[in-house]
Amino acid sequence: MSSRTKARKRALDILYGADLRERPLADALAEEALRATQQPQREGSWPYAREIASGVDEHRAELDALIAEHAHGWTLERMPVLDRAIIRLGAWEILFNDEVPEGVAIAEAVQLASELSTDDSAGFVNGVLSAIAHSR
Repeated sequence: MSSRTKARKRALDILYGADLRERPLADALAEEALRATQQPQREGSWPYAREIASGVDEHRAELDALIAEHAHGWTLERMPVLDRAIIRLGAWEILFNDEVPEGVAIAEAVQLASELSTDDSAGFVNGVLSAIAHSR
């Protein structure tokens, strides 16, 4: 597993946990930063995970507006928390990280959904992120 893939999973854990617990993302990031200093074996994935989570936090209103626009028939509140976090992560990579090709961002998000969420989630994530990518 590549270091970026590990970082995405770590960022997803941060985003999902903060959303599920309805706590500020800044608090979850601070907690994870402390954990990163205590677990040097995980140090390689921390910088990009922090970049993703911070980026999602910084651009959340814009990301959520685009997600709501392209998630036909689904409101953000109605989406499963995990799927919402995966889509936010993927949308941030598509829109704000020029180093990651759109196809890679979508494929990585779909893989996370396939591994961690429901049977229908991968298709849903793919559809929403593809629509966001095409709307750029």
